[in-house]
Amino acid sequence: MGSVLGFPGVDPLDAAVGARLRRWREDRGMGVDDLAAVLHITAEEARRAEAGRAHLTTAQIGAATSALRLPLWALVSDTRAY
Repeated sequence: MGSVLGFPGVDPLDAAVGARLRRWREDRGMGVDDLAAVLHITAEEARRAEAGRAHLTTAQIGAATSALRLPLWALVSDTRAY
């Protein structure tokens, strides 16, 4: 995505994954610092990912779903995959 005044744009797909990640993380009672440790990123990067301003790799999404005890579809879709 483009940028405005030097600030990176928000990719709608990253924003959707980030919102789901935040919702599930808070629902599970996990702190941002704990999530960041699981994803091998800083807490600030985890906050940016939850805000949709950073892209998570497939490996990071897999690590997050594992740590939160979720099926993979829970972060990439609001519709059950099975």
